[in-house]
Amino acid sequence: MDETIDIEKYLNEQSKGINQEIEKIVPHQIDGKWVERVFGKASYAYDVESIQRSIADPIWNLLDRGGKRWRPVLFLLSVGAVGGNAQTFKPYSALFEMVHNGTLMVDDIEDNSELRRGQPCTHKVYGVDVAVNAGNAMYYLPYILIRDANDMPVETRMQFANIYAQEMLNVHIGQGMDILWHRGQKYSISEDEYLQMCAYKTGTLARMAARAGALLGGGTPEQQKALGKFSETIGVAFQIQDDILNLVGEEFSKAKGVGEDIHEGKRTIMVLHTLNQASEADKKRLLDILNSHPEDQKTILEAIAILKKYDSIEYARAKASALVEKSWKEVEKVLPENESKDILHAFAEFLIKRKV
Repeated sequence: MDETIDIEKYLNEQSKGINQEIEKIVPHQIDGKWVERVFGKASYAYDVESIQRSIADPIWNLLDRGGKRWRPVLFLLSVGAVGGNAQTFKPYSALFEMVHNGTLMVDDIEDNSELRRGQPCTHKVYGVDVAVNAGNAMYYLPYILIRDANDMPVETRMQFANIYAQEMLNVHIGQGMDILWHRGQKYSISEDEYLQMCAYKTGTLARMAARAGALLGGGTPEQQKALGKFSETIGVAFQIQDDILNLVGEEFSKAKGVGEDIHEGKRTIMVLHTLNQASEADKKRLLDILNSHPEDQKTILEAIAILKKYDSIEYARAKASALVEKSWKEVEKVLPENESKDILHAFAEFLIKRKV
């Protein structure tokens, strides 16, 4: 791997082009022509103004706040890693960012979150009803890219659509497990069950991007599978790092709130590790705090102190690194040597060592 690759700079350079592709799916300012192209001719009449205010405005309110855009970049790197021309398929990169932001919009409602990227969550700005509907629309609007891909072979379009549908199903299973756990409705959660939850909650959208990229880039079934597994692992490691930063990341906390995961009662890998290592008194106290969904910083910091007492944060960091390195060894064997492959490895390292 080329250690000189500046992934943060690379992501920033790619973001502008990805934003332009998103704009083609849903413009900031829609009109009747766009409505007809996406939804078909009206049986009676469209209220374009209401569609603007209930769909386009909340969608862009979230998208314009930024974000790493790493899933679209992962898609493009996967195209290149199997020898395809990433520029040819750049329009499809927008799909993965839109879907991801749709899950964020809905996730914030389910978690009753206050902040997203340092600003009030979409449901706090527009109301829960508008946010639910706009978030769900973000799952389906990008599908027009596949629907309208008339120059793509029919078999490829079918495979692309199947990848999209299956991974969108998977993400809901992952979210379902996470919701039940942080409500305190199941206590005996194994580390493997947690990793599977992450694989579906966060990893599945990364896997979707990589599988689609390898497919469109002309990769073999073996390459598609290996890149999908590697990218799922990146997603799991990304979630672990997200959980770590939620507790100890200063910049991250400004955007989401310090220890928000403690308030939500989330069963992270750090919590599971502590529960397996802690004394009965510490175990009971940690569970009591998580189940009470505290809002005061004193109680949240007490929980974080218990996690640190058993070196659970360091355990989580080591686990994330080990998962990615093991997965890389598998995918490395089936990819040709090229620039995209080098960037892909550096990209994975960046995501699990980031500070925000």
